Amino acid sequence: MLNSSELSYLLEKELNNLEFNNKIEELGIVINVSDGVILAYGLDNVYCGELVTFSGKNMHGLVLNLEEYYVGIIVLGDFSQIKEGDKVIRTNKFLSVKVSYSILGRVMNALGEFIDKNDNTVELYDKNSFFEMPVERKAPEVIFREPVNQPLQTGIKIIDSMIPIGRGQRELIIGDRQTGKTSIAIDTILNQRYLYEAGKPIYCIYVSIGQKLSSLARILDILKRFKALDYTLIVSASASESAAMQFIAPFTATAIGEFFRDTGKSALIIYDDLSKHAVAYREISLLLKRPPGREAFPGDVFYLHSRLLERSAKIISDDNIVTSMNDLPVSLKHQVKGGGSLTSFPIVETQSGDISSYIPTNIISITDGQIFLETSLFNSGIKPAINESLSVSRIGGEAQVDSMRKVANKLKINQSQYKDLESFSKFSSDLDNQTLDVINRGKINIELLKQDLHSTYSLGLQIAIIFIANKNILSNLCIDKIKIFEYKFVNILNKEYSNILNKLSNGFFNDDIAIVLEDVANTVVNYL
Repeated sequence: MLNSSELSYLLEKELNNLEFNNKIEELGIVINVSDGVILAYGLDNVYCGELVTFSGKNMHGLVLNLEEYYVGIIVLGDFSQIKEGDKVIRTNKFLSVKVSYSILGRVMNALGEFIDKNDNTVELYDKNSFFEMPVERKAPEVIFREPVNQPLQTGIKIIDSMIPIGRGQRELIIGDRQTGKTSIAIDTILNQRYLYEAGKPIYCIYVSIGQKLSSLARILDILKRFKALDYTLIVSASASESAAMQFIAPFTATAIGEFFRDTGKSALIIYDDLSKHAVAYREISLLLKRPPGREAFPGDVFYLHSRLLERSAKIISDDNIVTSMNDLPVSLKHQVKGGGSLTSFPIVETQSGDISSYIPTNIISITDGQIFLETSLFNSGIKPAINESLSVSRIGGEAQVDSMRKVANKLKINQSQYKDLESFSKFSSDLDNQTLDVINRGKINIELLKQDLHSTYSLGLQIAIIFIANKNILSNLCIDKIKIFEYKFVNILNKEYSNILNKLSNGFFNDDIAIVLEDVANTVVNYL
C-alpha cells in the first residue's frame, strides 16, 4: 500500500503530464445592465482595456473598471440584447482596427466597420490587404519626434499668414456654436487636393462625434463634390449611437492616422468635437460609479484627451530608429518609414465665448495653439470669424516658407496696431492722419482676409495678396471695392503669371517679383 507522500508524488506527476484537449475559458456573469455599461462578477485575471465577448451574442465589450468583486464593461454594440445572468468571456485581446490605404473614401463606425454602401467591402477585408492597429497606443517618445517645421497649408489666408500650422502640430479650433469651426476644418481638407494630385498626399481623417447624421451627410456631400474623398476617410459615431461608441471613435481614428504616419506619410485628423466626446466619457464614468469632479466630469478627463492628442507628432527621418519602436504591430514593422507626421485639429464648442470653462482650458493646455472664432465677428460678416488677437500658433514662423514669413510679419504688426487703435478711435472724433492711416489700412486688411466658404487659395496667391496689403496701393480705394480688386488681381495672376505664383509657393521672393506684383495691382486700381 502506498503511503501519503508516495501517493502525493504520483498524483502530482500525473497532473503535470495531463493535457487538455479543449481550451479553458475564463468566464464572468453579468450582474447589472444600465445604458450600455454592465457590471460582471468574476473575470479575476482580466486586464483594463481588454476585449470581452458575450456568450451567444455577436458583440464585444471593453473592460474599463477593475473593482474588488466585479469589473465594469462598456458594450460596443446594441446593449439591449444583454441581460443579467449572461456569460462574459475573456478574449485575451485588445481593441484594434483594420487599416490599409484601400479604406480611403469610405465611412466607418467606431469599431472600424464600414457603414456606407460599397461593393468592395469584402475585398477590402481580405487578410492580405490590411494591418491591425491597436486602438489604444502609447504616444511616441521624445526620441522618435523631430521639430515641427514643415507647413500644412489650410488655404485660408488669415490662418496660413498669421496662425501658421505645421505637420505634426495640434491646433485647437474653438468657438461658439455656428461660428464656422467645422468649415475651417473641411476647407483644410479640400485644400489638400493639390498635394494629392502632385503625388504628395496628406491623408485626411474626419471624426464625427455626437453629430447629427444630417450634418454628416452634408459634409460627405461637400467632400464628394470637391473630389476630396480620394484621400479622406470618415469615422462616425453619431448622436444616435451609444456613449461607448462616441468614446471609442476618436481613438479608432487616431490609430488609422498612426498607420499613415508610421509608413512615412503625412496625415491630418479632425476631431469634431471633443466637447461631445468629454460628455460621452462623463456619462460612461458616472454609470461606472467613478467619483465625479468639476462639472461632474471624472478626474481623469484631462488624461483622456492628453493621451489622445499626444499621439499627433512628426516622426524622425531615421528609418533604423523608427523600426525599433516596440509597440508597432509585427506585420507592419517591415513597412515602417521615418519622416511621417500626424497633425490634429481638435474642435471644442464654447458657451457664450467662455474659453475658461473646464474642457476648453484642458484642451488649450494640451495643444500647440488655438484658432478662436468669435460670434460677434461672424454676425458682422467677417468670415472666417477668427479673432487673431486670441488665436495663436506656438510653432510660429517655423512652419512657414520664407516668402510667406517675409510678408506675414508686417501684416501681423499692422493688424496689431489696428486692434489697439480701433477701440480707442470709438471714443474720439479728432484723430491725427497717422492714426487714421493705420485704421484705414487695418480695415482694408480685414476685407482682403475675408474668404468665401470652400474657396481656398494657393500659397502663391496668398503671398501675393498679403504683399499688396502691406503696401499703400489700396489706401485710396473704397472699402466696398476691395473684394472687386482682389477678384481681378487674382484672375490676372492666375492667367498671366503662374510662373511667379509657383516661385512664391516654393519660398522664392525677390525685388523683381515685387515689382511685377505692384505693377499688376496698380493696373487694377487704375481700372477701378
